[in-house]
Amino acid sequence: MPKFQVAVPHTLSQQDARKLLDRFIEEVIVKKFQDSVGDLEQHWEGDDLAFSFKTFGMQIAGKCTVSDNEVVVAGDLPFTAMMFKGKIESEIKRQLERLMSSGISKKPPE
Repeated sequence: MPKFQVAVPHTLSQQDARKLLDRFIEEVIVKKFQDSVGDLEQHWEGDDLAFSFKTFGMQIAGKCTVSDNEVVVAGDLPFTAMMFKGKIESEIKRQLERLMSSGISKKPPE
């Protein structure tokens, strides 16, 4: 199965970066994309946020690894999504950069 990976640096503490990811999933992914994202599952495994969901009939799975200075999102793409790999990676990177620059006290970006 094809892979995707995006790394975004941040200046937050590891704990604050994790909190932002949790809030982002609940407040943006679940609410904003509720019509196109289903079967969302997520759980922390140490510093990794494992996730999976369905969108447009495709299963996407991966993990967000949070360190003291960056967040890395990596996962598997179905073959049917390969033609969109560049767009998927650039949108993930754009959203993560906005999220990590928003700071913990602000509302996550939409």
